[in-house]
Amino acid sequence: MKINDNPIVRLSLQFAIDVIDYSELLNGHNKFVISKQLLRSGTSIGANVREAQHAESRDDFIHKLKIAAKETEETEYWLLLCKYAPTYPTNDILIEKCNELGKLLNKIISSARQNNPKRH
Repeated sequence: MKINDNPIVRLSLQFAIDVIDYSELLNGHNKFVISKQLLRSGTSIGANVREAQHAESRDDFIHKLKIAAKETEETEYWLLLCKYAPTYPTNDILIEKCNELGKLLNKIISSARQNNPKRH
C-alpha cells in the first residue's frame, strides 16, 4: 500500500512522526513520564489505522478505527496537560493536528457504519 494513496494513513503516520519529535523535546526537558505516555498513544493511532486497512470485515474495520479514535482522545489529553502545565513546553500545532485527525476518524467511522447493512 502506498502511503500517499490513503489520506488517513498518511496523516496518522505524519502525526506519529510529529509526536516522536515532540516526545524527544519533552525528554530534553526531563519530562519523561508524559513523554512516554504521549509517545505510546500518539503512535498507536497510526498503528491502528494501518491495521484497519487490512481488517477482516467492516465491523473489524470500524472497531480498529474506534480504537484509533480513542487513542486520539488520550493523546489530546497528554497534549493539553503539556499546554496547561506551567513547566512544560507546549505545541499548539500538534493539538490542532490531533483534533483534525480525530474529526477525520469519526467521519470515516460514521460513514462506515452508515454503509454497513447490518447496522440499519
